[in-house]
This record gives sequence, C-alpha cells and structure tokens, in this order.
Amino acid sequence: MKPQAIIYLLFSFFVLIMSWEDQGNQAVAAFHQEVSQEDAIRLRILANSDSISDQKLKREIRDQVNTSITEWVQDIDSKQEAMTVIESRLEEIEQIVATELQKRGIQQSYEVGFDQVDFPTKLYGNLVYPAGDYQAVLITLGEGLGENWWCVLFPPLCFIDMEQSEAVSTEAEAAELEEEPEVEVSFFFVEFFQGVFDFLFRADSTSLE
Repeated sequence: MKPQAIIYLLFSFFVLIMSWEDQGNQAVAAFHQEVSQEDAIRLRILANSDSISDQKLKREIRDQVNTSITEWVQDIDSKQEAMTVIESRLEEIEQIVATELQKRGIQQSYEVGFDQVDFPTKLYGNLVYPAGDYQAVLITLGEGLGENWWCVLFPPLCFIDMEQSEAVSTEAEAAELEEEPEVEVSFFFVEFFQGVFDFLFRADSTSLE
C-alpha cells in the first residue's frame, strides 16, 4: 500500500474518531441532567440507629409513607400544589408512623416535619441533585442517628429503588462520574486506531517481502 493512501486512511480515521467522541460527550451530558432545589420535593427518613431492627423499621415505615404520598401527588403538575397537598396531610403521615410502631409494639419517639432540609450532592439514576437545601418531608425515628433513606416525592420518583442510588459528597466527584463514559470511549478508539495502524503497516511490509 502506498504511503499516500496510508496517510489518507489514517487522517480519515482521525476525523471519524473526533466525530464519535464529540457525540459521546453530548450523550453523557444528556444522560446526566442537573436538577435545581426549586424543582424537587424530597422524602428523608432517619433511622434511630444502624441496628438491624431499627433499619428494618425504617424500611417498613418508608414503604407505607411512600405509597401514600406517591398516590397524593402522582396527578399533580405544580410543585406548589404538591407542597400544599403534602403540608395539609402531615397528620396522616404522622398517623402512618404511629400505626407502624404500634403494630410492632415499639415504644419509640418520632418527628415528622416539612421544611428546607440540607442534602449533599446526590446522583439519582441519571439525575444529579447538587448539594443544598431542598423542601422535604423529614421523618426522624427515635434518636435519628442511623443511616438515612431518601427519594424524590415530586416529581414522583420514589418507585425507583433508592437502595441502588449513589450519594456523592462533592460536586467534583459528581463530575468524575459524568466523565467515566468518555474515558471508556477514548480507550476503545485508541485500541481500535492502534489495531488499524498495525494492520496497515503489517500488510504493507508483507507486500514488500
């Protein structure tokens, strides 16, 4: 194969690689969307402790509260309307917690509030929630010293399994998560380019023997 043809092919592959990487970057940006504090209402439940029984109780209360609130807001389009509905039914949430404790014969204090709650940066599926204060239903069980559980009430996303979600401590770490697919794509093209390069020059050297 003539050197001119090799140079032309290599240049063509280079242009193709740059185009694919640009498309990959756009896909990553589209996949990870940032949600502001003004667009979401959250649910956060703090367990009494990290003991097996306290964590089990947290999950059971979570399931009941989750089901009820999701039904209340599932047909609502306005965050303000969702806030009004949730605030008007805080006593029902308290009753759900009280009922679950009573069913299990557990004597434990609890608090239910609806206010601005501080959250670290969170990666929720393909949505990035920056650190900040979010309107949230906060349920504190007992001392509230155990691992917490959270999800997004509005828009209603609590049907997503938040046990598989990721908590990110800083914005920089969230950015690193976004960059990982780009790194994988880059390695793929480097290996592909190297393979084509070796093949062309191997074929050329063979023809000269």
